[in-house]
Amino acid sequence: MSALKPLRIGTRASALALWQARHVESLVRAQPGAPAVELVHIRTEGDVQGDVPLWQVPGKAFFTKEIDRALLAGTVDIAVHSLKDLATRLEPGLQLAATLPREDPRDALISASGATLSELPQGARVGTSSLRRRAFLARARPDAVLLELRGNVPTRVERLRKGDYEAIILAAAGLKRLGLAEQITEYLGVGTWPPAVAQGVIGICARADDEATLRWLSPLDDRAARLAVSAERALLRMLEGGCQVPLGALATIHEEQLSLRYRICALDGSGGMNGGTSLGGHDEREGHKLTVEEAIGLGERVARDLLARGAGDLVARARAARAVDEP
Repeated sequence: MSALKPLRIGTRASALALWQARHVESLVRAQPGAPAVELVHIRTEGDVQGDVPLWQVPGKAFFTKEIDRALLAGTVDIAVHSLKDLATRLEPGLQLAATLPREDPRDALISASGATLSELPQGARVGTSSLRRRAFLARARPDAVLLELRGNVPTRVERLRKGDYEAIILAAAGLKRLGLAEQITEYLGVGTWPPAVAQGVIGICARADDEATLRWLSPLDDRAARLAVSAERALLRMLEGGCQVPLGALATIHEEQLSLRYRICALDGSGGMNGGTSLGGHDEREGHKLTVEEAIGLGERVARDLLARGAGDLVARARAARAVDEP
């Protein structure tokens, strides 16, 4: 019997991307009879445009599309992404083969002085390149000076330490995965500061017809993460209309009840809507297990409600600003 062909994982070369790719590699290798795994480093547009505020550049999927194109071309067999970076509509021929268990989904503030968000001095310089975080910051601290923050996670933390900012905001998941959790000053509560859609989840893509690869990925899929991100991504997909918007959303599941909370506001922090809804639970027929289709339906229902309440105007304003939420 011939040896199995090695599986090639496409990944960016940043510290966090490599951590994620190596984690997936370890999960694949742990399966009995698994093939060898190789990492293939791929440079993305987001890496090339390292000095440009990506929210000012038209387009999307800056950190994923080159990897997905390599996947479609057969250069790699697996694409590993921070799922929050992945477009809500995949390239034809690709499949989201697995969603790994979710790490802490919250945003985290790191301040040089140890001050929390509310304790930062007037006019504090806060670094972030995410439009969602910029909008939420403008709402929570309209006095803050919002500055661009590019580079990988360790570089961003180092720039704070060098005095470029009074504080920065990053995803808690990335900090924890890189062993930097002790740097966190404050976790921002999901009730008033919901995270980016799918934040904290590693997504693994493969070609939809590549059964030899899919067999090693399907056992890695986490049901709770799959249901949650299905609802969140459906909400974003219906709202974005071709561009990303200042939307935070978080779905959680408990005893077959899927709850989805959200917040959307204008880029300057004005206006906006927030709330939550749920599906399933004790009122549903006994023994029923929630499905991905039902999770998608919940996200779409929330999106239709938001659009009926005027969210389309916020989307249009975000599009006018050529908005792209940079990870």
